[in-house]
Amino acid sequence: MYKKTPLGLAIAGVVALTATPIYAAEPELAGEITVTGTREATLKSETSGTVSTTSQQQIEEIKPAHPGEIMGRMPGVHVNVTGGEGHMTAIRQPITTQALYLYLEDGIPSRSTGFFNHNALYEINVPQAAGVEVSKGPGTALFGSDAIGAVVNVLTKAPPQAGEVELGVETGEHGWQRLLLSGGDSGDSDGVRADLNLTKTDGWRKDTAYERQSATLRWDRFLDSGATLKTVISGSNIDQQTAGSSRLLEADYLNNPTLNYTPISYRDVQALRLSSAYEQEDGDTLLSLTPYARHNYMELLPNWALSYDPTVYKTNNDSVGVLLKYRKDYAPYNTRLIVGTDLDYSPGGRQEHRITPTKVGGIYTSYVKNELLYDYDVDYTGISPYVHVETSPVEKLRLNAGLRYDHMQYDYDNNLSVVTTGKHRRPADTRVNFDHLSPKLGATYGFSPTMSGFASYRHGFRVPSESQLFRQGQATSSVDLKAIKTNSYELGIRGKTALQINYEASVYYMSKDDDILTYREIDGSRTTMNAGETVHRGIEIGAGKELTGQLRLDLSYAYAKHTYEQWRPDSTTHYSGNEMESAPREIANTRLSYRPVMLNGGRAELEWVRLGSYWMDQANTHKYKGHDLLNLRVNYLLQNSLEVYGRVTNLMDERYATAASYSPAGFGPEKFEFAPGEPRTAYIGVNYRFN
Repeated sequence: MYKKTPLGLAIAGVVALTATPIYAAEPELAGEITVTGTREATLKSETSGTVSTTSQQQIEEIKPAHPGEIMGRMPGVHVNVTGGEGHMTAIRQPITTQALYLYLEDGIPSRSTGFFNHNALYEINVPQAAGVEVSKGPGTALFGSDAIGAVVNVLTKAPPQAGEVELGVETGEHGWQRLLLSGGDSGDSDGVRADLNLTKTDGWRKDTAYERQSATLRWDRFLDSGATLKTVISGSNIDQQTAGSSRLLEADYLNNPTLNYTPISYRDVQALRLSSAYEQEDGDTLLSLTPYARHNYMELLPNWALSYDPTVYKTNNDSVGVLLKYRKDYAPYNTRLIVGTDLDYSPGGRQEHRITPTKVGGIYTSYVKNELLYDYDVDYTGISPYVHVETSPVEKLRLNAGLRYDHMQYDYDNNLSVVTTGKHRRPADTRVNFDHLSPKLGATYGFSPTMSGFASYRHGFRVPSESQLFRQGQATSSVDLKAIKTNSYELGIRGKTALQINYEASVYYMSKDDDILTYREIDGSRTTMNAGETVHRGIEIGAGKELTGQLRLDLSYAYAKHTYEQWRPDSTTHYSGNEMESAPREIANTRLSYRPVMLNGGRAELEWVRLGSYWMDQANTHKYKGHDLLNLRVNYLLQNSLEVYGRVTNLMDERYATAASYSPAGFGPEKFEFAPGEPRTAYIGVNYRFN
């Protein structure tokens, strides 16, 4: 019935899994709650889309050195390492730095629309989070622009019910050091928690040191009226030498992987967020009001541009905004209506200087800062009302629909002269507006107490970023770009079999139109335009089972195909029909955990991480073969409050690449380039909790 391909075998596995007789036993998933899909607590069984979650307990057991160690355990989620805690993400999209994902902290975007940072997770204190939720596929009907591949929501820890302080100290190879300090207490009507994360590493490659200081302060207050008030202040300061994503020529990748061609590159980041969420629930109504403020700053010398457009630049963005929501429940058909409006005002800007780098023997050793290429201010304003409704015309069927209208505006002021020719053109002062409607439809059906299914249609979009619009480069025009649009269709099932296997499986089809590409004219000029079309389809499976009282097996698997439908970078080149580069067909993660008595409440876990092969170029001429990695984690409880632990990543010391590309001869010599992944690395630590 199914061909013997990974996709065919996966589908056959899902059919076999769900064909197991279902009995009226209470599944573990029946009471699982998510908060991202409707911006408040919702049963996962009534969510018409794939939502993968990681709990606070799992984060505390894994103790991730990088966000990818958490994210990669979810089906169809790959987060690579670009140095320090930097990353590129692949969720229903190729591995990319594009603004295709929306990153939230407690439901509030960590950055404003138009000021996307693909490294957004290092601006959030993931190792001390209460959990991470990934809502896959477009989420723009509730969250707006950028939520195409997924919405990633990192949750802060609530204050403890009684006073506690927890201290964790960790050391590892390559100068790794980390201190995690957390504590809090609660009274009759108030609770407070503070978290501190101090991390430092020399990096395993030359000149790849990384430091971060992150802190989170949360205050929960219960008012006499019955309302709740949650105030969160969180911030991060990051100082990084950015060679982690810097690719090496194949000979150096194989023989000298610690080499760094760009030791002069760096990235300094500051991020600060303040929010105060007020919620008043009164019978069948809920009123939510969340004002917030943000500050984002980044100074960067981009290593990837040193060979063709060497610059150093600063970007800044401050925000004030408010999330307004009102929910009303109605008895007929168990109907729920949610209406709301998101308001965001985010002034920002960019200053960029040309630099002249010095290169010695293939290594960039120094640079001189030259003239100012770009100096502009840009203010973003967003007004976005939305409506979401759910109803159950029959007992087991839950229908939902949503619609969001986004009015977005960039006000751009050029602080330099207008330039209409050359490599660094500058547009005149202008105002750019975008108006967009984002609908969604979904349904869930409870086939039995232990199995439910879902179907959904969701529309998504992404407006061009401020740099795409106003950092014009060589393009003849840039300010007239349109929004990228996508339509996604999904079917899935979730539940628990008679063999006590918890599972979730889904298939999806997503088309993306008006993608932004740069078209080279015959005369050498370039035009940035909305002319690309891509298609993304795949299957995702997550399953877990307690094999014995001490042994558990968990599996996450995804098979996907990402193709160019229309993609012409010039008049003679046509990539339509090709697979997209950096788009692995397979993403898999398998974990076997063991909790023997000898570990005194601790556990040992062996993890197998698989990334499938992918094309290294748009022409589909050369492939990266993919890789398989093993990770080992062990912890032991000396007593209830004292824990010692260790972990070894890349246990078999495999040579692998976190990114790989091929460039044919033309503008330069033929090149195979690979960003080497970290070799076998060991960490040890101790954690003590004071009650």
